[in-house]
Amino acid sequence: MHTDAERTLADTLESHGQGHVLRYADSLSPADHKAFHAQLASIDLPLVSRLVKGGAEAKVDYAAARPAPYVALGSPVGAARAHGEALLRAGKVAVFTVAGGQGTRLGWKGPKGTFPATVVTGKPLFRVFAEQIAAAEKRYGRSLPWYIMTSPLNSADTRAFFRDNNWFGRNPADTFLFEQGTMPSITFDGKLILETPASLALNPDGHGGAIRALHASGALEDMQARGVEHMSYFQVDNPMVRIADPVFLGLHASGDGSSGEMSSKMVAKRDAAEKVGVFCEVDGKTVVIEYSDMPPELTNSLDAQGKLRFNAGSIAIHAISVAFMQRLTQGDFALPFHRAKKKVPYWCDNQRKTVEPAEPNAIKFEAFVFDALGIAGKSLVMETSRTEEFAPLKNATGEDSPAWSHQIQSNRNGDWLEKFGVKIPRKPNGDVDARIEIAAETALEPDDLADIALPREIKSGEEVLL
Repeated sequence: MHTDAERTLADTLESHGQGHVLRYADSLSPADHKAFHAQLASIDLPLVSRLVKGGAEAKVDYAAARPAPYVALGSPVGAARAHGEALLRAGKVAVFTVAGGQGTRLGWKGPKGTFPATVVTGKPLFRVFAEQIAAAEKRYGRSLPWYIMTSPLNSADTRAFFRDNNWFGRNPADTFLFEQGTMPSITFDGKLILETPASLALNPDGHGGAIRALHASGALEDMQARGVEHMSYFQVDNPMVRIADPVFLGLHASGDGSSGEMSSKMVAKRDAAEKVGVFCEVDGKTVVIEYSDMPPELTNSLDAQGKLRFNAGSIAIHAISVAFMQRLTQGDFALPFHRAKKKVPYWCDNQRKTVEPAEPNAIKFEAFVFDALGIAGKSLVMETSRTEEFAPLKNATGEDSPAWSHQIQSNRNGDWLEKFGVKIPRKPNGDVDARIEIAAETALEPDDLADIALPREIKSGEEVLL
C-alpha cells in the first residue's frame, strides 16, 4: 500500500526520467523504505534535470579572460593593519573552516582535520587551528567564534574528535559545527545512481555549498547575533594558514580596491602545471578558473619577460562579509555547479552487491565558493608568500605531501629565526636542514620572537620546538 506522498514522488521521478531508482522499493523493510523515501524527497529533481541538460553549470568566457590585478608582495598597505586589528578587538571577525574532507589520499582513516600536521609534535590540523585562534584571542582580547563545515561522511567523527580533545581548551559555545549539503551523482547519460537498493550515491556539494549551509544551519544568524561582520575563510588541509591576518582583513574591509564583500589571497604559481585555480578578470569581475577548466593556451601563456601571464594561484583563503553571505542566501539563489568525472560505487544488479569501479563511471556536481567573487562589487586579491602561508596536505607522497609540507614549515620557521640572528643550517637548494616547529602561543608572526629566548644556532638535522 503506497501513500499519496509516495505515489506523488514516484510520478515526479518518472516525469524526470528517474523512475528506475524505485525498482527495489517494494522489497525494502519499512525502516529502509521510509529512509529512502526521505532521501529521494530531498533531491532537487528540477535542478538535476537542468544539470543533465547542461544548465545551472558554471560558464566562463575564456576568450575574455585576463590576468586579475592583485596587491603584490611588498606593496604599501597604509593603515590596513590598524584597521584589521580594530575589527579583531571589536569582535567583528569569525573563523570559518571548510572541513568536509577525509584523509583518504593521505592514507589516513578519518577526517582530514584529525591528520597529524606539524613537524616535531605532529599536532592534528584541528589543534593547529585551535591554538592559533586561542593565541589571536589572547592578543586582541576578544572571542573569535569558530564555524566548521563538515560533511555527512565525517560529521560524527569530527564532533567526537572535538569532544575527545576537550574542544582544545576552547569554550564549546564558541565552536559551531554544521554539515554541508549533498548532490546526487549521475551516470554519463544522466541517470541517478543507486549505491544500495535503499540509497542513492550522493556526494558533498562542494565548498560552494557553504553559502546555503551557513544559512540553513543557523550559523549566519549566530554570527549576526554576535555582532560578527567578517569571516576569515580557509580549508582544512593547510596548516600554515594565517587565520586572523590583520593586514588582509584591513585591506578587505577598507573599501580601498575592495567592496568589503569578498577578498582573496594568492601565491605565484610554481609552474604552469600546478593544480590550483587561477585568479582572472572577465568583464571587469574577478573570477577563479579551475586548473582543470583552464584552456592550455591560457595556462601556458607567457608575458614579454617569459613569465606566466596567469600566475595568481588561488589558495582557498578568503575574507567574506556576513552581509554578503546573507544577501546571497535570499530567495532560491545557488552558485553554479562544476562537473567532474569520478569513480562512484554503485549497486550492481547482476552481482547483487555494491561495486567499486576501476574507472570513472559517473559525474559529480560541486559548487565552488570562489564563484561568489563574480557577484561581489569589487574583489581584492592579495599576494602572500608560499613559504609563509601555503603548504597543503593533499597527497601521501610528492608535492603537497606531509614531507613537502614539513619542509615548508621548517623553511618558514628558519626564516623567522634568522631575522633574529639564529644560525640556521641550509641544504644546497636553500631548504632548512632541520625540523623546526614554532607554536602559535610562541609567535603568530616573526616580530613576536623579539622578546623570546632563542638558541644561537640550530644544528643540521636537529629537531627544535619553540
